[in-house]
Amino acid sequence: MERCLYAPGLGYYSAGRLKFGQHGDFVTAPELGSLFARCVARALAPALKACGEDATWFELGGGSGAFARDCLLALQTLDALPKHYWLLEPSADLRQRQRECLQHELPADVFARCAWLDRPPQHAWSGVLFANEVLDALPVTRFTLRDGEVFEEHVGLTGNGAFVRQDRPTDPLVAGAVRNLQRRLGFDFEDGYRSEVLPQLPWWLEAIAGEQQSGAALFVDYGYVRREFYLPERRDGTLLCHYRHRAHADPFVLPGLQDITASVDFTALAEAGVGAGFELVSYAFQSEFLIASGLDAEFAAAYDATDNEATRYGLAQQVKRLTLPGEMGERFQCMLLARGLDTGSEFAPMVAIDRSERL
Repeated sequence: MERCLYAPGLGYYSAGRLKFGQHGDFVTAPELGSLFARCVARALAPALKACGEDATWFELGGGSGAFARDCLLALQTLDALPKHYWLLEPSADLRQRQRECLQHELPADVFARCAWLDRPPQHAWSGVLFANEVLDALPVTRFTLRDGEVFEEHVGLTGNGAFVRQDRPTDPLVAGAVRNLQRRLGFDFEDGYRSEVLPQLPWWLEAIAGEQQSGAALFVDYGYVRREFYLPERRDGTLLCHYRHRAHADPFVLPGLQDITASVDFTALAEAGVGAGFELVSYAFQSEFLIASGLDAEFAAAYDATDNEATRYGLAQQVKRLTLPGEMGERFQCMLLARGLDTGSEFAPMVAIDRSERL
């Protein structure tokens, strides 16, 4: 999964083919229009202000640059522009697309705040960490059970050079992670059950946010709480591939040309966040998060700003895609973490919709 997504020059996110939007393989919330980014900016502007004039917005990934553009413009109107806007983007092609988008569509003084990082910051900083559809692209370990023992899924070759799945005895880290899952779930997986686990998640989060002294971290992605992720009937896990807006479960098709993802275990994310010194502020469906963040006001303002019926129709379609349960509204979830902030006052609307008891 790591090689297929990130191998220099060959991986899905390293090659130059268009990935987002109508002519790509999938559509993310920021690509639908500006409403998503404007709501996120509204929700997190208090955290930026609380962090002072040196506050930073740190975005993981960045896609086409659409989110950064719309977020910065929204923060400007909210008088909450960060001193720096960092983008951590492993793809040279996407970096260039982001740079061109932001340089062309932002005022020069706002674009000057943008910088691209090669690795997570190694020095103290405060502000906002934001990741939309990043966790689902972290390379996962696939496991299965055989006679009660834990096996790990590997990729092998047939005599004809075709890829084939091979199950091999796993190492103590993965075996321990699976045993820990079973203890926390209160039942053992049946033989033949296959799913994913991400034992490195706590170390990844610490590497990304370990130097963040104060501020907030918002993760938006598709996934489940642990008890739903590992339902007995979900016997083949959550691994999915996307190619030209079609989804399937065969990672051996078109390696490097298709996206490979796995759903997020939000219970594991909450545990990793608390373990890294964050406070869990809120966990909610994307629809709830956006509504609590002023989606109705942002929609009304954008609707009133135009008399073009096609534009107004597009705004209505954005809201539907972002909030309907059958679209992104409940399939995507938002987890807000914070450290060093008065979360009750800074994030009162988020606290009011918190569903963390589900975790």
